Amino acid sequence: MAEKTAARRKISQSGFFLMFRGAALINAFALFIVVFFLVKNGWEAIDWTFLTEAPTDSMTKGGIFPCIIGTVYLSIGAMVFAFPLGVASAIYLNEYARQGAWLRAIRFGINNLAGVPSIVFGLFGLAFFVTWMKLEVSILSGALTLGILSLPVIIGTAEEALRAVPDTYREASLGIGATKWQTISRVVLPTALPSMITGGILALSRAAGETAAIMFTAAVYYTTQTPSSIFDPVMALPYHIYVLATAGTNIEQTRGLQYGTALVLIALVLGMNLLAIIYRARLRRKR
Repeated sequence: MAEKTAARRKISQSGFFLMFRGAALINAFALFIVVFFLVKNGWEAIDWTFLTEAPTDSMTKGGIFPCIIGTVYLSIGAMVFAFPLGVASAIYLNEYARQGAWLRAIRFGINNLAGVPSIVFGLFGLAFFVTWMKLEVSILSGALTLGILSLPVIIGTAEEALRAVPDTYREASLGIGATKWQTISRVVLPTALPSMITGGILALSRAAGETAAIMFTAAVYYTTQTPSSIFDPVMALPYHIYVLATAGTNIEQTRGLQYGTALVLIALVLGMNLLAIIYRARLRRKR
């Protein structure tokens, strides 16, 4: 009987492992197809002029340099706002808040917020930051909107990272006379930080690729000027792709530019993620 049970468990385990491997292969294959399609259709558009100059001739020629700068500013601005706030929220929820109905309601709201369509965040940013706070269409309005959009992901991953820290770390620190805040800031947070950065990487990827959230708050149809302050509007790669593909003066003529811009966006997101991953790896080596 025991042998049959063990055999069934082994078969079941093998089946689940096979299913997981299949799911991973399907995702990897889908990613390969997307990247291959973009490279095939967009690599000819990418040259030094394309990367360093502004669009010209009604955006049918020239480059995407203002779009690259705008995307970098918006993504970094969103993380500067969202990451500290998200980590602080996670620390409160996991380390200080009392368990109960109120805490469950907060977590339920955060989980629901993660599923809200980005266009809703864009309309909120338009109503609150652009109109009510009178920040106008600007980098600051767009970064704050993207930051709020990214908060649920950061809070969720940061809280999971804090839960993964063994309680023995906290008990040992408190046992030698450290205060609760000293324990959190010097023991718990440094241990959990590498895993928290994972959430930051996911949020950064989403923020860099958002269109709906910035089309009302930060992005403009066309400008040749690079921003001089956080109160200036910008062009951005996702919105530029949308404009070229739907509202451009000659959509078919700019098809190569559309694919080239999408390819640059993927490369930019990959580059920012790679920097964050390298930093996370260095933190883990220091532990």
